[in-house]
Amino acid sequence: MKIHLITVGTPKLHYAKLGWEEYYKRLQRQHTVRVTHLADKSNTAEHLLAAAAGTSLVVMEIEGAQLSSRQLADFLRKKELDAREVSFMIGGPEGLPAEVIAQANHQLSLSKLTFPHDLAMVVLLEALYRASSINAGMPYHK
Repeated sequence: MKIHLITVGTPKLHYAKLGWEEYYKRLQRQHTVRVTHLADKSNTAEHLLAAAAGTSLVVMEIEGAQLSSRQLADFLRKKELDAREVSFMIGGPEGLPAEVIAQANHQLSLSKLTFPHDLAMVVLLEALYRASSINAGMPYHK
């Protein structure tokens, strides 16, 4: 499966950099993964939608659907059958522009809790890795 991670900004805090690197490395073992980190000033609908062009866009939005790890695994399995790259997008600290949210194919929420921006990036990668591990029958989920 081809996964495209699009974020506004990069992890800046030490723990987040380490977490991002670890789960990115793990996720690459199971999928073809590419990353686009946009500059904070590029948190515009034009830049964000251009980064996701031609993909199935999943935006991380607090009001989006909340999935369990097994439900996310099912979601990934269905997306894999589409044979289309899937972009998972996290906006800047202020969130995503309304136009981007409106044009997304799916809206998912990491939690009803508000996370620091750096932590949200790590949580997304870990959740994708966990769901992928479930699909691969790996014991990580337990």
